[in-house]
Amino acid sequence: MSNASLRWGFLAAFAALIGIVAGTALLKPATVEIRSGTVLRTPRPVIDFVMNNADGKPFTKADLAGHWTVIFPGFTFCPDVCPTTLATLKAVREKLDAADAAKVHVVMLSVDPERDTPEKLLAYVHAFSKDFVGITGSTETLDRLGENIGYVYTKVPGATAETYTIDHSAAMILIGPDATLRGYFTPPYTVDALVADLRTLIATTPQAS
Repeated sequence: MSNASLRWGFLAAFAALIGIVAGTALLKPATVEIRSGTVLRTPRPVIDFVMNNADGKPFTKADLAGHWTVIFPGFTFCPDVCPTTLATLKAVREKLDAADAAKVHVVMLSVDPERDTPEKLLAYVHAFSKDFVGITGSTETLDRLGENIGYVYTKVPGATAETYTIDHSAAMILIGPDATLRGYFTPPYTVDALVADLRTLIATTPQAS
């Protein structure tokens, strides 16, 4: 398949994803409004899954409970979007007070398990913050979770087998403290808007016990 065909397929899948999100927002307006994206009127269940944490331990749905989680799909070889987004999230957490920052976990979900070993992923996320978590999994697991919580990605061949890249959706996924899908942050991102939105979400959503 040509690079152009891969990219068109990726764009079509991403367009379908955005359509689903927009349709949900229109049919059932969110009771909480945020500046940086969309909050779903009705939270969606997250499927059970097992990913590989960059620290060598399994990462499962249970690790999403008890706090807000911002999941960003990406990969360590990403030249621009991924490092820029993680730097933004670092700045966001630094602007939150300590109590609110503790209620927001940042997870980078690598969609490049072929190259992103646990060691590489750990070093990458910790270059931005020691509090950030890096996870990845098999292609099958990534695809199943992507269909469930709303991210898409596709491998784009490069000049050699080792120089491929990954096209992926840039939206950040919001998981609530009850481990359900709550909404999305969508680019362009600004630190102040994200900080305000996270404060709103924390203040209006009871934390899981």
